[in-house]
Amino acid sequence: MAENCVFCKIVRGEIPCYKVYEDEDFLAFLDVKPLTKGNALVIPKKHYRWVDDVPDFGEYFEVARKVGQATKKAFGAEFISYITIGLEVSHAHIRVVPRYKDDKHGGLVTLEVTEDFSDEEMKDIAKKFDI
Repeated sequence: MAENCVFCKIVRGEIPCYKVYEDEDFLAFLDVKPLTKGNALVIPKKHYRWVDDVPDFGEYFEVARKVGQATKKAFGAEFISYITIGLEVSHAHIRVVPRYKDDKHGGLVTLEVTEDFSDEEMKDIAKKFDI
């Protein structure tokens, strides 16, 4: 793990998160600047810079799919966008972004367009994931 990486700090428990999934290798938690309701980030617990640096690339995306399916079930999203830009934080992460008919995004998700939820709302959102 990288000492100053914010995601590594989350994995180590130094920074709290709204956890929605965890296994031996991966962690998923709500984005603190959600693009839509239920927007989660899936990260490897070991520090890798890029998504395609993760040794078991297929398993990584299967975890993202599990999170996406749980999101659709919990919140009635029409579909899920899986985004892997990787420039915002220098730790591999897959953005799992539920898309809704009336969300604030057009055809493409815009990282600058976020929604605000209170701490209590975020806790309630995280509880609704059934993975």
